[in-house]
Amino acid sequence: MLVLDSGGLSRLSARTKTAAALIRALTDEDLWPPIIPSMVLVESLRGDPRRDANTHRFIKMCIIDTTVTEHTARRAAELRRKARTGSAVDALVVALAEPGGTVLTGDKADIEALAAYANDFGVEVV
Repeated sequence: MLVLDSGGLSRLSARTKTAAALIRALTDEDLWPPIIPSMVLVESLRGDPRRDANTHRFIKMCIIDTTVTEHTARRAAELRRKARTGSAVDALVVALAEPGGTVLTGDKADIEALAAYANDFGVEVV
């Protein structure tokens, strides 16, 4: 399972050759479509339809996870306590991706700090 944080979403939704090549590679590796937790949209969208147009087009190709269970919220809180860093959204992204998932991020430091306490978890930087 591939989960995008706001940095991963921003970079992949950019209409660049690099983003297109990465999307093709992820598709070839059967890692497409990625999951975007709905709380990531709050960090990524600006509320301006013109400025958000690329992101809106991109998220139509993804799976939006709109649920945060109590278990996931408690796990995210535990990860933040242990890592002593990371936003609530970053912690939720990591908690949703474990076990066995990978987060595609632009914020390596916070995600890796949280990932150090996660179960069977990977981090890839875009």
